[in-house]
Amino acid sequence: MLTPIRADNITVPHGFFTRIGGVSAGRYEGLNCGPGSDDAPAAVAENRSRVAATVDAAELVTVHQVHSADAIHVTGPHQGERPKLDGMVTATKGVALGALHADCAPVLFEDAKANIVGAAHAGWRGALGGVTDATIAEMVKLGATRENINAAIGPCISQRAYEVGPEFMDEFMADDMENTRFFAGGQGDRMQFDLPGYLLNRLREAGLQAEWTGHCTYSDPAKFYSYRRVCHEGGGDYGRLVSAITPA
Repeated sequence: MLTPIRADNITVPHGFFTRIGGVSAGRYEGLNCGPGSDDAPAAVAENRSRVAATVDAAELVTVHQVHSADAIHVTGPHQGERPKLDGMVTATKGVALGALHADCAPVLFEDAKANIVGAAHAGWRGALGGVTDATIAEMVKLGATRENINAAIGPCISQRAYEVGPEFMDEFMADDMENTRFFAGGQGDRMQFDLPGYLLNRLREAGLQAEWTGHCTYSDPAKFYSYRRVCHEGGGDYGRLVSAITPA
């Protein structure tokens, strides 16, 4: 049985899934849901099937994530190649929207009154570009009301584990000088970036009620895959977590 993390402010079937409970082996041990990994395709398919069943859905739909600020409306599984973008919305019961991640932030959205949901994959580039804003806009086009949308950020890399260089900070400063508040001093010229804090601010400025589950993917290898942790350990392929949501 899978035991995903739940958000207090999301009422429809959803979950921020850990790596616990899957059938993958080796470096992917657990619930690897990334079709782009080098894991056995049959294991990934079984893991994704378990996720869909856990959120009462017939199908788990994911996209080819490219750190974009784009989002689309989906009504079922993609035909052919997966679209290259990072946000999805739906009002179709039985369709679970999935955001794959392994340090980037998954963001789940719900308008309970309209029964419209969304999911976004937000790395720093997509977050800065506005992938959450694009997902909200698609929900509104579908019939959601901004003031009725709640959002939850799932497990992602926390500030204490996210070291970046000065050129990284420069990009955020060029967008808004007030973004300095999301950076803390590190060693030498390095800085520590607060990805979930930045996203919470963007979501709240967009008029949403938002929360973060408070889990750091880098710091808990028993529960979470982490791209950065793998890089620090010598590289190689890595598993992908999934966060999923479906209309009630």
